[in-house]
Amino acid sequence: MVTPRYYPFIGGIETHVYEVGRRLAQNGNRITILTTVPHFSASPLPREEESEGMHIIRVRAWPRKRDYYFAPEIRAIIKQPNWDLIHCQGCHTFVPPLAMLAAREARIPYILTFHTGGHSSPMRNNIRGLQWKLLRPLLTNASSLIGVSQFEADYFRDSLHLPAEKFAVISNGSTLPALSHPPSPAVGQTLIVSVGRLERYKGHQHLISALPKIREWSSDARLLIVGAGPYEGALRELAKNVGVAEHVEIRSIPASQRQEMAEILSQATLVALLSEYEAHPIAVMEALSLRRPVLVTETSGLKELADQGLARAISLHSSPEEVAQAVQRQIEEPVLPPAAFVLPTWENCVSQLQEVYHASARRKLCVS
Repeated sequence: MVTPRYYPFIGGIETHVYEVGRRLAQNGNRITILTTVPHFSASPLPREEESEGMHIIRVRAWPRKRDYYFAPEIRAIIKQPNWDLIHCQGCHTFVPPLAMLAAREARIPYILTFHTGGHSSPMRNNIRGLQWKLLRPLLTNASSLIGVSQFEADYFRDSLHLPAEKFAVISNGSTLPALSHPPSPAVGQTLIVSVGRLERYKGHQHLISALPKIREWSSDARLLIVGAGPYEGALRELAKNVGVAEHVEIRSIPASQRQEMAEILSQATLVALLSEYEAHPIAVMEALSLRRPVLVTETSGLKELADQGLARAISLHSSPEEVAQAVQRQIEEPVLPPAAFVLPTWENCVSQLQEVYHASARRKLCVS
């Protein structure tokens, strides 16, 4: 598996690779994770190590403080005669084209899981279409292309005119540690939990701006933002400016602290992700697995969850008053998953991945 970042870095792709990788290893597959660390990283990590049955290789990436992840050593490692299959995780950095190009040159079957996401830079968002078109020749030669949602698979199939039979949809899982007590909101307060990396496009600011109106309806309401990232200072300043700083808490939870995340989600009166773009957000799926009311924006893969009746969606351009009204409605008249609905688990994800792997490995006989 080739991924731009891996634990101890935190994010959706990192969580996905960890959850499926260790389960694949438990099933008897020999898994190597090839990932990057920033050049001159302030927190050195071992170049190679073993972890939960997986072999991890880290190579240097440039530039140090940007998310381009240009790591030329990836090409040399993939072209070694050690691999039966290359699985690229994510498509938005220099890592996947380097990996796919090297695999194609070495005549090794490769697959790609898109894991698309938003970005706080308007320029980066504006060039996405061109970026995907430049990837098309490599995508055409992939054994399989995996979307984590139907929305994501349909988008790439239609926009790049790729054959439908090349695509599979394999959702993220939603497994959390078992709770010692049934999920229930915190007593004596309205706790709104906004989850996601601290970036502008994640939309935490919309809930901060709406919090004064929410507190007119529920005077004990407070907002907990769970995440880390460069937008933290701006979020804290906004909370001060609208007069709710004492009712807003911002903190991150280490990726290893799954029990703490489960406890927080279980106590939420409402879980929100008002993001500009998400393919299939793991934190939202985890909240749904605990049957917490969820509020999302009517865009990308979030709209798909709302269309399935799992969450309530509002316009991406909602005013603070409209956000506050939607929060109140989702708390008082929650849209929840049907009792018979079974959320995908990581075991489901791994089972489907292994089917794709076996089909791709058979293709190797045709290309070697």
